[in-house]
Amino acid sequence: MQQQTQTNSNQTQGAQQMTHGGHELFDMHEVLGCTVNVLDQFMMFRQFVQDKELLDILDRQYNFTLSQYNLTAECFSTGQKPSQETATYKIKDMSQPIYGIKATQPKKPNQSLADVKDAGISGQMLGLIKTHASLLTMSAVEVTNPVVRRVLASQVENFIEMAYEIFLYQNKHAYYQVPQLATADMQKMLSAFVPATGTPQMPGNNQAGITLH
Repeated sequence: MQQQTQTNSNQTQGAQQMTHGGHELFDMHEVLGCTVNVLDQFMMFRQFVQDKELLDILDRQYNFTLSQYNLTAECFSTGQKPSQETATYKIKDMSQPIYGIKATQPKKPNQSLADVKDAGISGQMLGLIKTHASLLTMSAVEVTNPVVRRVLASQVENFIEMAYEIFLYQNKHAYYQVPQLATADMQKMLSAFVPATGTPQMPGNNQAGITLH
């Protein structure tokens, strides 16, 4: 009887420690695997970067991503608050986007590693960071552990900032150009929605269980 009681106690303690849902485990493996992929590819990109500004962005984003990976892996394995706080990513040199299209050379696939340039590297970086921001968002709403959920959610805005920083770099160098609609068309689009006014007349909630036809 004593052995059975001890076994039940151990099972209860084990259940308390395993504070993760099954679906959450698969999501978290995908999140952490994707983070490792971002870090590994940023490391590989570094040898091809020529522009000092892009190199600075790459290094700062690598270091930030590594710090977030470490605390995410820690709180996932323990189910508890990580030993370090989640940080806030700051864009070093915020500038205004440049609108409009100017003529550039047509793009085509690289024929050798000698063709790898900053335009392509920054484009690869942007794609990775945008994908990771989306994955963090989708996973955060599926996670049941409250600590892990908050850790993932806190990172979403940071990766959005990182993506925007790379976009600003690309935009400044005309790697990522931003077309605009004609002024008249833009104005029509901007005025297509207006705020709601007055108090909405909400219907009853059918607590009586009346069959609706």
